[in-house]
Amino acid sequence: MKHIAHHVVRTYECDGYNHVNNAVYLNFLEYGRMEFLHAIGFDYKGIIKEGFYLYVTHIDIHYKASAVLDEPVKLGKISGEFYQTVTKKDGTVCVEARVSWACVSAEGRPSKIPESFLVPGLIPEQKT
Repeated sequence: MKHIAHHVVRTYECDGYNHVNNAVYLNFLEYGRMEFLHAIGFDYKGIIKEGFYLYVTHIDIHYKASAVLDEPVKLGKISGEFYQTVTKKDGTVCVEARVSWACVSAEGRPSKIPESFLVPGLIPEQKT
């Protein structure tokens, strides 16, 4: 499932070269993932109340181009592992990332996501 979230680069996200700081792209990716979960109706607060957490376990990120102050960017996601891109308005790819995540119980043990939280869009699409 593809999802796009929009964001405009703010002053405090830029470094001394007036480019988005590399570490800030991790915030962009987090924002995009949360927007996706909201869009598919995933009950993030509810799963935490039930004693489960979704942890990022690995991020593989490739920086491709710089984004600058006031530049609109789109934050994309394709299901499976989270495959995310940050692109400029003109379509130039700034960042490509593959984000792995896992559900963990309150005791810190890997756990299956409770059935009641398995909403459409969260399960990876089958490729045929």
